Amino acid sequence: MISLNRSRPRVALFEPRIPQNTGTIGRSCLAFDIPLDIIKPTGFSFEDKYLKRAGLDYWPEVDVHLYESFEEYKNTFTKSRIIALTKKSSNSISNIIYKNTDILLFGREDTGLPDSIMKKCEIVAGIPMPGGENKLKIGGVRSLNLSVACGIVCYSACLQLNLLIK
Repeated sequence: MISLNRSRPRVALFEPRIPQNTGTIGRSCLAFDIPLDIIKPTGFSFEDKYLKRAGLDYWPEVDVHLYESFEEYKNTFTKSRIIALTKKSSNSISNIIYKNTDILLFGREDTGLPDSIMKKCEIVAGIPMPGGENKLKIGGVRSLNLSVACGIVCYSACLQLNLLIK
């Protein structure tokens, strides 16, 4: 297990509901060499076959940490900025100057991050979607799949921090 003080961004999932998304995100975290933090409660068991199927045989290698609440989590990482990722923000992820100690916080698949949690974060940002619901007359896309959004943000942060070197 990697140290909690390691100087590398982290991904945090706030109360994830869908095991397939969490498994896929775990696999992406492993690919980017980023720890995955999960803030309970979850909508599934960690013995869930869908979680393991989405994470493939990589799941046992994922550097995953569980936390009982957001308060416990925030108190564990007092020297890190928590960046809330949400479709509700007009602040683009491309405006962020990432730090190695940043935490990329993603909300539930069904309800996202509650306002009460976003208010406790240092930065709130979103992924620009030219085809989003506010841009297209036909309604547009309401949101991205959680695992897709996480992959986009992780890649953006790692690219900017020059962490994509093999």
